[in-house]
Amino acid sequence: MSLATRNGTGPVEAPVSPPKVVRQRRTRPGLLGLAVLLIALGGLGAAFAVTSVRATGSYLAVARPVEVGRQLSADDLVPVQVSGGPGLAPVPAGRLGEIVGKRAAVSLTPGTLLTLAQLTDDPLLGPGQQQLALGLDAAEVPARKLHPGDRLLLVSTPDDKADAPASGAGTRFEATVIDSSTKDDDEIVVYLALAVRDVPAVVALNAQDRIAVVLTGAA
Repeated sequence: MSLATRNGTGPVEAPVSPPKVVRQRRTRPGLLGLAVLLIALGGLGAAFAVTSVRATGSYLAVARPVEVGRQLSADDLVPVQVSGGPGLAPVPAGRLGEIVGKRAAVSLTPGTLLTLAQLTDDPLLGPGQQQLALGLDAAEVPARKLHPGDRLLLVSTPDDKADAPASGAGTRFEATVIDSSTKDDDEIVVYLALAVRDVPAVVALNAQDRIAVVLTGAA
């Protein structure tokens, strides 16, 4: 108890206020652990983002238009640097040697990444068809360039050796272009898909040089 004076008189007893006690906040262990966990997850997320950006590779992209059924050459493709990501399955540039010679199962557009699903090793033959090759002179080809998928009509021409000229329209056979190439002697070889029943007659007519080719539909 302390003493105090009032109006200059003698000491008078007076109560003294107790000192204020500042209570310290207690840190909850659960909140501290949560904060540490969030910081750690943030660091992992940043590291993953940096890794994803840097994880680039060299892949094959389409350099020029490729029609359905045409065989790919090295000039049709170009290597590009692309960052990897989920859902992407492009063909690595190191597999170029395996890709050249495969056929396009779909039309390939320049600037797009190449995938194995767009390629095939099979010729464009439908059910009940066989492949046949015709050797034609440039003047016998109905277009400057034939593309896979073009539809042709093969028409038999009269036999010059026959005693009497044949009357009426020649026999007709429907065919689809699979591929074409040019030989050194400028002969154009056209690879066709024909109905199995038509193959023997077309082979015989071709041996006699009695086939005219008409383009009826472009791919």
